[in-house]
Amino acid sequence: MKRMSSTPASDWILLTQDQLSVGEAMAWATRANCGAIVTFSGIVRDHSEAQENVTALEYEADEELADRRMREIAGEARARWPEIVTVVLHHRVGRVALSEPSVLVVVASPHRNEAFEAARFCIDTLKRSVPMWKREYWPGGSAWSEETSPLLDVHDP
Repeated sequence: MKRMSSTPASDWILLTQDQLSVGEAMAWATRANCGAIVTFSGIVRDHSEAQENVTALEYEADEELADRRMREIAGEARARWPEIVTVVLHHRVGRVALSEPSVLVVVASPHRNEAFEAARFCIDTLKRSVPMWKREYWPGGSAWSEETSPLLDVHDP
């Protein structure tokens, strides 16, 4: 995997065509002063609201803006929960097969409440504020997903 940007040593922000590794992300986020690591892994499932028998997804992004927004999300999480120690935000671009992770969020902190709250904030904010488009594939066809919403600012509630 390659890093897309330089960020503080305690944040790992990544957009990649490579498979995401939950184990690698968790190992990187683990610190001796943290008693809680919360991990969210978004997996490609076999259906959407519009389509059954989904076999893969393809993600496209405005990579410069996506990287900037992901860094802003980590920064906002730190402002809201100053106790958090490490933040991992990884997202795939390109084709992602069924049952593979397309997004990872890992947050480590001394205590579980902050880790849970910050991880939830990170994935929810990533989904609504990072410019990412997905194409669904199924036997015999494909189409860009219509499950979209307007992009919001990272700091919007």
